[in-house]
Amino acid sequence: MFTGIISGVGRITLVEALGADASHGKRLTVEAPAHYLDDVQLGDSIAINGACMTVTQFEREPARFTIDVSAESLDKTAGLDQPGRINLEKALRAHDRLGGHIVSGHVDGVGSVAHFAPVGESWELRILAPAGLAKFMAYKGSVTVNGVSLTVNRVADVAGGCEISINLIPHTIENTALGELKAGSRVNLEIDLIARYVERMLGAAPPAA
Repeated sequence: MFTGIISGVGRITLVEALGADASHGKRLTVEAPAHYLDDVQLGDSIAINGACMTVTQFEREPARFTIDVSAESLDKTAGLDQPGRINLEKALRAHDRLGGHIVSGHVDGVGSVAHFAPVGESWELRILAPAGLAKFMAYKGSVTVNGVSLTVNRVADVAGGCEISINLIPHTIENTALGELKAGSRVNLEIDLIARYVERMLGAAPPAA
């Protein structure tokens, strides 16, 4: 489990194919901030742009690690198949503060940035979410964007899904990789975990008599 509070910004520096065709995944080498891996062990979980991955190799100095990403995960996420800056979060420990919201690290869908521009001292981020996720987006509800826990300020239903509007304060821009987004960028979305269970309970068929 995670909180959506980014603990470091890393960079994918190397992408290696694990096989010769599209059925194979990729091996990623990730550079992390200095000392980021001091308390990490083999097999630990680290969320990469919101997708929970397993550390398969690592070095503490310089801080870098590798993960293997399956073809299925690559097909259902964005930003894990090419070099670039990424948001990192180590798995939640039992005694940690839950500063954002409960995040599973399982990407529910990929959205597209419709608008990203400064407004006053902050930035407005508008994202087109796919139709399958639209019913889970709510005013003042939580959503995870590339691993970052954020609050939805506005929801507008549109053809093919919905558009959500989010306000990013300067601290978020400075301490995550979200500042590099632009119109057309694809982003990983995870809906609120509680909303997922509520939808299941309300939609489940009643038990047979």
